[in-house]
Amino acid sequence: MHLVSEEIERYIDEHTTEESEVLQQLNRKTFADVLMPRMLSGKVQGQFLKFISQMIAPNRILEIGTFTGYSTICLAEGLSENGKIFTIDINEELEDLVKSYIEKANLQNKIVQIIGDAKQEIEKLNETFDLVFIDADKQNYSNYYDLVFDKVRSGGFILADNVLWSGKIIDQQKDKDTQKLADFNQKIQQDNRVENVIVSIRDGIMLIRKK
Repeated sequence: MHLVSEEIERYIDEHTTEESEVLQQLNRKTFADVLMPRMLSGKVQGQFLKFISQMIAPNRILEIGTFTGYSTICLAEGLSENGKIFTIDINEELEDLVKSYIEKANLQNKIVQIIGDAKQEIEKLNETFDLVFIDADKQNYSNYYDLVFDKVRSGGFILADNVLWSGKIIDQQKDKDTQKLADFNQKIQQDNRVENVIVSIRDGIMLIRKK
């Protein structure tokens, strides 16, 4: 299910600034050689993430779910001069691929790759984050949110991807992932410590601002 028509999606793509050469290469590489390439953020969502980062100019970003590093590179574009992004993924098979494209983007001094279970790795980080991007296994969105919340500064932002789940979020009968996302969305809506809005970019992104 498309959240908007394919024609509108094509129009949006045509009227969005083109990817950098490195991101174009990474896009092609992901679709050619990596399983489940649709997990890649892609041009429109990548540009959106880049803009959010540039508006905040964060000193510290945490990304939960690296995949092939496309969104990592986009988010890193907005970092402050001495800023860093910590990106966590459990799939060690993609580590070298991600590292190679980080180096192609000349961002190796700004990006810290972490391989491991995010539930464990988040607890090890002694950082205060301005921006967090959650884009990993849907079953643990609520757990990730709880783990990062106290590490986010007041006024900081948490973004959660895929919260509309191809429109399945409104189905009466929900599979496990859809139900977990629905529970997460409801949890955020009822959390009086934050303000939130869902935007229907691609598969839906929840923007959460910590009061």
